[in-house]
Amino acid sequence: MEKRVVFHGKLLPFLLLAPQLLVTLIFFYLPAGQAVWQSFLVQDAFGLSTEFVWFENYQILFAKGEYYRTMLTTAIFSSLVAFFSLSIALLFAVQADKHIKFATGYKTLLIWPYAVAPAIAGVLWLFMFQPSLGLVSQAIRAAGFEWNPLLDQNHAMALVVMAATWKQISYNFLFFLAGLQAIPKSVIEAAAIDGATPMRRFWTIIFPLLSPTTFFLLVVNIVYVFFDTFGIIDAATQGGPAKGTETLVYKVFSDGKSGGDLGGSAAQSVVLMVIVIALTAIQFRYVERKVQY
Repeated sequence: MEKRVVFHGKLLPFLLLAPQLLVTLIFFYLPAGQAVWQSFLVQDAFGLSTEFVWFENYQILFAKGEYYRTMLTTAIFSSLVAFFSLSIALLFAVQADKHIKFATGYKTLLIWPYAVAPAIAGVLWLFMFQPSLGLVSQAIRAAGFEWNPLLDQNHAMALVVMAATWKQISYNFLFFLAGLQAIPKSVIEAAAIDGATPMRRFWTIIFPLLSPTTFFLLVVNIVYVFFDTFGIIDAATQGGPAKGTETLVYKVFSDGKSGGDLGGSAAQSVVLMVIVIALTAIQFRYVERKVQY
């Protein structure tokens, strides 16, 4: 029989919800509202006067060709990171779910990267792939390949994609492993008795049953790539070379802090928020249809 919690007073549920509602209001809705208001304003160079300009910041923003280039860079970066982080994490989770020696140590090592801060992850990968001193870059040059993420945009993009993917694999691995362990072993054993090969069992039984986990991680990874990779990009490439790794969230920072364009930066943050909300809504509208609960 299902147990249900019954509150005898009407005030208690609201008191229990109040802390979370206050945190959401103070740290999300108020800053978001301030960003929307700031996007309609223009300040002078000294911040002494403010003028309400309606949608002028948005008109200037969408008239710049470099902003669309940043959108394309963000789309490429987010697609690569989401694909590789989900694919590699699923591969590791499938292997970890098997009965192998030292499985506990193997799982622990895969979880550790999640504890590393994004900025630290960017610095670590920059040290490894630094053109003149990095150990990995020296091996690459010894193999006859010219590697310089400080000058080549494609190399810089590869560097931040690898760093961001490495940082997110642990998070995806945990959820995929939990999803695999929740699948009844009897179902897989029945398919094996019927003669299904391991690959066929994975694509016809295991992966469809993992679809709720995969859908959840897809949404989380898109949000991660659009926002939480700022520290990696700032530490590794600063958006360079020649803005080749400048994503939308990094452009918000650089235009607001370095450029001093607070109104334009706020307008960019509002556009970024709308893009992420739209992508999430599209995923719930179309991708969730293929999820088997």
